[in-house]
Amino acid sequence: MTLAKKIVLLLMAAGMLLAVFLESVPAQSEEMKHDMAGMGAQGASTEGYKAAMDKMHADMMASQYTGNADVDFVRGMIPHHQGAIDMATVELANGKDPEIRKLAEGVIAAQEAEIKQMQDWLAAHPAK
Repeated sequence: MTLAKKIVLLLMAAGMLLAVFLESVPAQSEEMKHDMAGMGAQGASTEGYKAAMDKMHADMMASQYTGNADVDFVRGMIPHHQGAIDMATVELANGKDPEIRKLAEGVIAAQEAEIKQMQDWLAAHPAK
């Protein structure tokens, strides 16, 4: 038997196993489908907030510590501020309350300005 035939047979077997597995998964009830349908925007915002927080935490933890309190503070605050921007962006994409949307816009403007200030400071004060 050629290698190509073996691969085709293996893929067919895998496909059959997948079909059996999918057939055995119980169908969702109508109630569950209804509950999930109402979660469109809520689910998107929740996933957006989770992604923003996960990225922020990963970026903060990836910071290389220098022993210089000023440098270490600024290096940690940049991803922290970026996380606030990312969360505010999720609010603007999904939120409805005008007061909170305005707050999110203010967060973005303030955090972007502070990130720029911190980047400029780091450029002028390289870690030793």
